[in-house]
Amino acid sequence: MSNQLKWLFLSFSIFLLPISIYAFQADSVANSKELPSEEKINEPNKSNYLPNSLEDYNEAYYQLTRLNNPLGLAPNKFNLQTPQATLEHFVINCRNKNFKDAAYALNFNLFPNNLTEEEAINIAQKLYFVMDQRVAINWDGISDRPDGQVDISTTTNQAVAGAPRRSVVFGEAAIENRDIIFRLQRVKYKDYGAFWLISANTVENTEDLYQVYGPTFLDRYMPTWSQAKIGTVPLWKPVLTFILLIFSYMLGKVAILLIRRIALSFNKPLIMALSKKLGVPAALATGVLFFYISLNELISYSGAYSSTIYALLLAIVIASGTWFFMRILDFAMRYVAEHKIGDLTSENSHESRQLFTYLSVARRILTFTVVIIGTAIILSQFRSMEKLGISMLASAGLATIILGIAAQSTLGNIIAGIQIALTKPARIGDTVIIEGRWGYVEDIRFTYMIVRTWDLRRLVVPLKTIISDTFENLSITSPHSLNEIELYVDYRIDVEKLRMKFKELLENSEEWDKEHPPILQVTEMTEKSLKVRAICSASTAVMAWDLHCKLREQMVAYIKELEKGIYLTRSRVEVKEPHFNSKNIKKPNE
Repeated sequence: MSNQLKWLFLSFSIFLLPISIYAFQADSVANSKELPSEEKINEPNKSNYLPNSLEDYNEAYYQLTRLNNPLGLAPNKFNLQTPQATLEHFVINCRNKNFKDAAYALNFNLFPNNLTEEEAINIAQKLYFVMDQRVAINWDGISDRPDGQVDISTTTNQAVAGAPRRSVVFGEAAIENRDIIFRLQRVKYKDYGAFWLISANTVENTEDLYQVYGPTFLDRYMPTWSQAKIGTVPLWKPVLTFILLIFSYMLGKVAILLIRRIALSFNKPLIMALSKKLGVPAALATGVLFFYISLNELISYSGAYSSTIYALLLAIVIASGTWFFMRILDFAMRYVAEHKIGDLTSENSHESRQLFTYLSVARRILTFTVVIIGTAIILSQFRSMEKLGISMLASAGLATIILGIAAQSTLGNIIAGIQIALTKPARIGDTVIIEGRWGYVEDIRFTYMIVRTWDLRRLVVPLKTIISDTFENLSITSPHSLNEIELYVDYRIDVEKLRMKFKELLENSEEWDKEHPPILQVTEMTEKSLKVRAICSASTAVMAWDLHCKLREQMVAYIKELEKGIYLTRSRVEVKEPHFNSKNIKKPNE
């Protein structure tokens, strides 16, 4: 278990370090002195807010009555004519630490009318810090046309292709349970030409976003010598990341030791077995969760892939928790099956077989459900997957038809498994005859049933076959079984003497369960022999088979010894005087 955990964390470390270094390369934070303050801008009372600046609706732009920017209208030298140009203006000036010029790309109309120039610059700096930390801008998807139109029409953008747009989304981030959408909006102020700004709603959320995604304590107070860079990455960040990985690994080892110590203190086999099952998944979940929280709180990720890295770490945490829960579920099911269910091979094991079948089907259904829920939660952490899901829903009708046709057999077998669990035509441990082959039901899986034949082979039967086709279940109501012995004897045999001998042999057999009396009957006659059928019974199908084989052997031996075997089947041939006799032929000299 220790080696498994060691290799698991080693692989995780090797995988994460290159990603973290790559993500740090776009880091915009040079040193702690250049970081904006975490204090919110003081908001005066509501009387300082002006009325709504929007005029009548226009599909090409938002008509504004005022531009609440303390810096004034943007100079003509700034290109704010297209969505891409406005966003480039903001990002480039922020990278060059020219936050005053960058603030011209922001719409401050939802802020108080007494907003100062210094506060506007501070907001621009904070917004850029948040964007650099959490927003992956898809520059190819942002139009470089004044009307914001999409040049190429496809099945997914026909609604906007060729039509003027006055709002463009360029990113998103989450605050608690609320999604913040980053937008560019086309506005027209008085008689000036229309131009693009980062929307007032996006700018208004800057303070809340900065409180969540702002710089950490270490970003502000790390010593100057630690700010030395490897390429574009501050030295302390990869070093601290590696230290956190080591500490997370040690924490996982400690979690395993604690689980074992707690299990030993109870001194119960059940808890000891459970601790062995839960050790590795608990250690992985503990180590990764600690790494995720500490990385999020101590080190400030930035760059286009930072949101993906955090989502990936959270996905690993969720996967570890899912694995941990599946281990508990699997252990509970196995414990009940092994300790609370009786012997499935005994002759009175109907309830045990039924309960074991319920547990087997329930275990697989619950495992499948847990995996589906865990996968759904993991995929929900990646916003690209959410967009993929929306695109799939757009063509849900066709996709449903295709999926239904492709998975018809699989889904049918899964539903058949649920039917088997409810209607119980076959249970684990039952003796069945399927397609002329005799065997035991060894296991019932999601889509098929495994039957162990008498020669120790495994017959894999789709569950739909069990529901739709006919098969024999020798244990469905009672394990008691009847077998018949067929004998062919000569016409001259004394059937009553044969019947008495069969009764004697059956009553002296230990396998006979005395549930069915000895019966021997003449069931058929042919031109050569009589067909005699004898019936024997036993408590189980296996014992009935063994009894019937033994009695057949003994009855054949008795017939063979009876008057030197004259009553065995035989073919009769009648010999008559031939028309031609060689004795009547005369010789030539006679």
